[in-house]
Amino acid sequence: MGFLVITACGLAGTYLVLRRLALMGDAISHSVLPGLAGAFLAGGLLAGTGGGHGGRSPGLMFLGALAAGVGDTGLIEFIHRRSRIKQDAAIGITFSTLFALGVVMITVFADHVDLDPDCVLYGEIGFVAFADFVRVAGRELAPEPVALMAAVALLTALFVLGFYKELLLTSFDPGLATSAGIPAGVVHYALMAWLGVVIVSAFEAVGAILVIATLILPGATGLLLSHRLPVVLALVPVQAALSALLGLHLAVWLDCSTAAAMGVAGCGLFGLAWLLGPDSGCRRWLARRNAARTPWPEAVGMRRSQ
Repeated sequence: MGFLVITACGLAGTYLVLRRLALMGDAISHSVLPGLAGAFLAGGLLAGTGGGHGGRSPGLMFLGALAAGVGDTGLIEFIHRRSRIKQDAAIGITFSTLFALGVVMITVFADHVDLDPDCVLYGEIGFVAFADFVRVAGRELAPEPVALMAAVALLTALFVLGFYKELLLTSFDPGLATSAGIPAGVVHYALMAWLGVVIVSAFEAVGAILVIATLILPGATGLLLSHRLPVVLALVPVQAALSALLGLHLAVWLDCSTAAAMGVAGCGLFGLAWLLGPDSGCRRWLARRNAARTPWPEAVGMRRSQ
């Protein structure tokens, strides 16, 4: 489950890093909370049990979270374009307000039912094994959250592969993409909408707070190791496997949250990439040190020969 969550979030989050919208993932991960709460209450009304009792229909919860994620993106763009507020400030205003609204909705309308804010915030990957299993041909295949996350990770990979050119152009040069006939705005909102689906799928494992680490760390780590986007995307599953495995052992060793330990392990891998990357960390420091120690005439000769 940890591998699938980090892979799906990392593939989608790489484009957030490229677009300099890392905080957008944080915004969506927090702003879907009122969507989940609203869908929970609406499910209770549709089921006839009353809004206070709620209903956890998976389809309805997905629709509520997706609507909140897309609405959050639109609200950020509206504030940014219709006022003098910069985009980073618009993101902070929107996600903090919607997150607070979601907490109020849960505590006021659903405080007596098992819609636990701590589960939404922190998640608990260890409880995934206790979920109902998906059965295929009479055999138990996998817990339902794992099967759902596997489907989301596969669809995310297909989305990235199928729209690679569109995502690439709109991430680096939206003007060029528009002149080439690619609707940059549609691609942007489609990416944000799918990001909402990925985040909601990951809630049960890592929660709203730690999902931002799984969104940003894999792509940021890959970008420290390579300048080619295909290589960066290929490194995401590798980083996901290492983060999940090392995080699991760290959680057992320290007797702490498994999801949090996976986030710490991912940060450790990022630190290694920073230190050992070809264009950063120790190599850059050693190059500068060697250049400083090289005599001036010899350094000039080396530059001329290059």
